[in-house]
Amino acid sequence: MEIRKCKMQSELSGELAKIVALLMVGLVMISKGHSQELKVGFYSETCPLAETIVRTTVAKAVSQNPGMAAGIIRMHFHDCIVLGCDASILLDKTPENPDTEKGVNVGNPLLRGFEIIDDAKFEIETRCPQTVSCADILAFAARDSVATLGQFTYDVPSGRRDSLVSHGANVSDNIPFPTTDIGFLAQHFEERGLSLRDMVALSGAHSIGRTGCPEFTDRLFSSNGTEITDPSLDPTFAATLRQKCPFGSGFDKTADLDNVTPNHLDIQFFENLKNKMGVLSSDQAIATDPLTAAIVSRYQGNRAIWMRDFSAAMVKMGKLLVLTGTQGEIRKECHFRN
Repeated sequence: MEIRKCKMQSELSGELAKIVALLMVGLVMISKGHSQELKVGFYSETCPLAETIVRTTVAKAVSQNPGMAAGIIRMHFHDCIVLGCDASILLDKTPENPDTEKGVNVGNPLLRGFEIIDDAKFEIETRCPQTVSCADILAFAARDSVATLGQFTYDVPSGRRDSLVSHGANVSDNIPFPTTDIGFLAQHFEERGLSLRDMVALSGAHSIGRTGCPEFTDRLFSSNGTEITDPSLDPTFAATLRQKCPFGSGFDKTADLDNVTPNHLDIQFFENLKNKMGVLSSDQAIATDPLTAAIVSRYQGNRAIWMRDFSAAMVKMGKLLVLTGTQGEIRKECHFRN
């Protein structure tokens, strides 16, 4: 009876935690999300060179290190998916707030490009003090990263403001894992107003960038180090991945998410899936799951359709739970609140 009682209490505690979490998300959605206040050219009068400065800063950095483009796009995704596009991902930890999104390793050990955002912010601040938000700079930088490696672009509505807080605890509940199944991923995106098409289109960003070996070595080795090959993975490609990521490799070892055209944002990612060369299991799964397979097939060999859908999805994602008007603040430095 005592064991059963403890179990019931544990279940009740778990249900209560879920209810509290849902209420907290609801409160955040009520207090944030005025995406209708965003508009293209928001700074055309108050800081007309803002987007040009970001574009120039990103182009210079990516020309020196193409991997930075993937880092910035991934950073923008993480910022938006974790309770809204509010630059909370940029905040450094402080004695008052030692647990920030930036410091959490779950799902984002390879985030990079923070210094690029800082450089753009510094240049903008010299011309337009406390006018352009870090959240907008990050959104612009993601768009310009796409333009640099993908050779296409889209308009970014702006007018976001910066959050006052960043909580690392929010990351694990909001960032999907590489092993997450498609049904859960679809629900995860749908809860944020993003469709299946948005989800698959955005996954095309994995045509650039790298991932840490621990994210996929369970497809190459058993727990005791015996070589295995995930049935959904091409055996020859699996052997290539084992050379890059021997058993026991940490996040200091990485592999390209697209080993064919790793520095070009294109549809090669979707072609790779057709050939069972998706590095992450969740990537490969979108090519075979009934929910998403048709969308993947549509993008294979049709770059124009993917570019259109990817651009639309980036704009939609960039409007998630934004702060506008008098909410939040315009930071003087992106990695610290004022």
